Amino acid sequence: MISAGDLRKSRDLNRAELESFARENEFPVIDGTEATFLFRGAADEVLMRHWIYGLSSTQAFERIDGTEFWTLTMDIPACSRVEYKLEIAEGDQRRLIRDPLNPHTAQDPYGANSVVQGAGYEVPDWVHPDNEARPGEIVDHIIGSEVFGEPRKFQVYLPARYRETRRYPLLVMHDGEDFVRFAGLKLVLDNLIHRQEIPPIVVALTQSPKRLDEYAANEKQGRFLVEELVPALEGKYALVGTPEARGLAGASFGAVTSLHTAWNHPGFFSSLLLQSGSFAFTDIGNEHDRGPLFDPIVKFVNAFREAPGKPVEKVCVTCGTYESLIYYNRSMVPLLERTGMDVRYIEARDGHNWDNWRDRMREALSWLFPGPLWMIYE
Repeated sequence: MISAGDLRKSRDLNRAELESFARENEFPVIDGTEATFLFRGAADEVLMRHWIYGLSSTQAFERIDGTEFWTLTMDIPACSRVEYKLEIAEGDQRRLIRDPLNPHTAQDPYGANSVVQGAGYEVPDWVHPDNEARPGEIVDHIIGSEVFGEPRKFQVYLPARYRETRRYPLLVMHDGEDFVRFAGLKLVLDNLIHRQEIPPIVVALTQSPKRLDEYAANEKQGRFLVEELVPALEGKYALVGTPEARGLAGASFGAVTSLHTAWNHPGFFSSLLLQSGSFAFTDIGNEHDRGPLFDPIVKFVNAFREAPGKPVEKVCVTCGTYESLIYYNRSMVPLLERTGMDVRYIEARDGHNWDNWRDRMREALSWLFPGPLWMIYE
């Protein structure tokens, strides 16, 4: 019987041995910090396309002589989680596919990717359905917006056993519908509330039809939240209704607009969750290499770095080590700390993706909205 080590050391393997190896293993095979991938099929070239910033974005498989099997061994540090696809070249044709031998996948708005899980990584148990956890409810809403000059759709998560006789904290989540769809946010909230790791909480799930504009440090988004959405929610639902019980969250561009909103409306929210923020900045001038979509972001972050103030009391920043944004997020942390805000920074060996943001939710939300605070709201 051959092993992953045999694949790495020798190309003199027969088809029967390889077929047996393919049947008897789950791929990639993890051996310490090494991950061995296998592909079987007709091809002129097989490449892995991954999302690890700092490595070449493509890694070439090698064909095992005399067979249709291809193999690749990569270093995957412990507790890592990496999304990837395979690029298969045949003649002039190239196609991207999920790894046929890998059962682990992750969804995003563009489809699905295969996932390699390094030694020690485990999908958190609190993202799975719990039969004892009572499910919350998601309610659809439409609000007329003078700020945007058109109606805007949004959703509201209500915790199980929501009652008008209580008062609930509020979290406003940018890209909230996507967080529900791709990061299992509703299930996560149900489980964390059931475990009393966070209090029963109302979550506004906002979704922008023009997020790359409206989330790029656009003052309209902040005005929409502060002048229209939150007042409407406080008129409709049993919320505490004071800044200390309001939080604002988002990932990527959603983190930018969250920080921008809090900076322009200091004291309106008391806490921020900023995940993989697109906090591009420059140290001299405003020229950068991120493209024109980032122009207003660079201008904002440069201004924020000059005079951050103290927009909220608590801020949690999370980012993946394998993201191109890691430098910016690491750089923001000491600046935020110097403002006097209470700051928590969480970094993990992952990339710019929904499962990374999901996996950080328990630590982030239980710190921003700790369960024992529910005694105050009773």
